[in-house]
Amino acid sequence: MKEFTNGAEAIARAALDSGCTFFAGYPITPATPILLHMVEELPKVGGVAIQGEDEIASIGFCVGAAMTGARAMTATSGPGISLYSETIGLAIIGEVPLVIVDVQRLGPSTGGATTVAQGDTQFLRWGTGGGYPVIVLAPTNVPDCYNLTRRAFDLAERYRTPVFLATDKETVASSVTVPLNAYENFPVRERTLAPADNGTFTPYRYHPADSVPPMAHLGGPHMVRFTGSSHDERGYLSKNPRDVGALNAHLAAKIDAHADEIALVESDLQDGAETLVISYGLTARSAREAVRQVRATGTRVSMLTVYTLWPVPETAIRAALTGIRRVIVPELNLGQYRREIERVIGEQTEKITVTGVHRVDGELITPDEIIEALA
Repeated sequence: MKEFTNGAEAIARAALDSGCTFFAGYPITPATPILLHMVEELPKVGGVAIQGEDEIASIGFCVGAAMTGARAMTATSGPGISLYSETIGLAIIGEVPLVIVDVQRLGPSTGGATTVAQGDTQFLRWGTGGGYPVIVLAPTNVPDCYNLTRRAFDLAERYRTPVFLATDKETVASSVTVPLNAYENFPVRERTLAPADNGTFTPYRYHPADSVPPMAHLGGPHMVRFTGSSHDERGYLSKNPRDVGALNAHLAAKIDAHADEIALVESDLQDGAETLVISYGLTARSAREAVRQVRATGTRVSMLTVYTLWPVPETAIRAALTGIRRVIVPELNLGQYRREIERVIGEQTEKITVTGVHRVDGELITPDEIIEALA
């Protein structure tokens, strides 16, 4: 069986199937359809959906809802992520499970509100103070929107952190025919809560550094202090270098130390290939067609589709580089993820050249443009 649908509906449905109970957002092209779906559908299952007075209020609502027990999601575009930035930092230091959908459009500033782009690739990683790691997933098509939204909710609960879904205007707004068996029933874990009778509970335990403490909700049986300032394991503000260093090491280690566990890639490698195409998001669809056409001529070429942009799946990338002399990275920006590929390659060998295929004119990268780079 098949259905005719789009990425916005797939994301909203995945959120509901993942147990999302709270949504807040502000209308912004091209993310507004997700807001409309959630406002219409979430109350039907007993959840709460709010159109906030602005982006800052919307993500603030979500942080508050998550801290009181809700499974929360918000959706916006690049300008909204700019306004979310300070509260994203609060969610990181407060270890708040939260899903943030970024439907990318062409920037900077208002840019092209109805124009496709992948310009937030680095912004999502580095867009808040401190530079601490985040998790960013990138769907390539409508089924991926559903499947990776469910995975995002699971990762948010697993690591007590905001998780981004980096999609785009075309994937969210374009309706396509999707086989129903393309949707994965990915299990979303329940939130790990502190036992009610544990008198020694510490809400921000950071020993060992890569561990993730159970959560205590505000208004529950435990005293919970929630702050954006540096704090000790009990949530008390602290300037003690031992506390501050341990806290910040924990915020990094709980994601970086589990990068291989978080990583999700699709490897399509050929023995003897000397060229590797690395792609992500919408552009991966053109890359797949380009690789198919080149292989039809008898030329060996490998492909790696990256679904976890951050943390960078370095182990998988290095494994795909065996025997490779040239890497092609197509993306709808000026080479943002190519920088990460160059960094990983530079640590392994200097004998591999990296070529980017880029567009920032509002048009999609075509298979022919990638084929030209492959030639």
